[in-house]
Amino acid sequence: MRRFIAAVFFLALSAPAWCASGWVSLFDGKTLNGWVLKSPHGRGYLVENGHIVAPADGGGNLFTEKEYSNFVFHVEFRLSVNGNNGIGIRAPFEGDAAWQAMEIQILDDDGPAYKGKLHAFQYTGSVYWAVPSKTGHLKKTGEWNSMEITANGHRITVKLNGSVITDANLDDIKDPEILKKHPGMFRPAGHIGLLGHKSLVEFRNLRVKKL
Repeated sequence: MRRFIAAVFFLALSAPAWCASGWVSLFDGKTLNGWVLKSPHGRGYLVENGHIVAPADGGGNLFTEKEYSNFVFHVEFRLSVNGNNGIGIRAPFEGDAAWQAMEIQILDDDGPAYKGKLHAFQYTGSVYWAVPSKTGHLKKTGEWNSMEITANGHRITVKLNGSVITDANLDDIKDPEILKKHPGMFRPAGHIGLLGHKSLVEFRNLRVKKL
């Protein structure tokens, strides 16, 4: 009995603090169990060194099997030069998640392919082609960034490395062209996805907390 209690106590001490706060891990560090690959490019997604990797000759849409409505999603990502990916939220399996739902941009904003060429709502943390983010909080390529996305009703908040860079009420979007481009913006629920574009981007510590 004492050994059992000691073992439970040890596990409690070794578990991450977030485990006791309603968070659920979305990645076991070894496999893509719980994820579904759609519209793959090349090799799709790999698991390497405990990370989910969108290789330079791969990518596509990697979605959670489960759907989520109101939630907080945490992820850490590392960009290569000109790295381009995104986080789909409340997305369907089919179609382009950026339009059929929403995409939170992940991009090497200062990469040679993009510097000085981006619209305001194409920078990292933007609701792609709908709501611009604040810039200046993305780390250099090769360094890990921490992103937290909160989807609570029609309010979408994005934190990057601890700073709020997007805080949007979707009801405030009145531009008819933007609304026309995003027929799925107000979907109440859907999958969380990694939306890759044939560039190297790595992910780790993916977890979600329902609200």
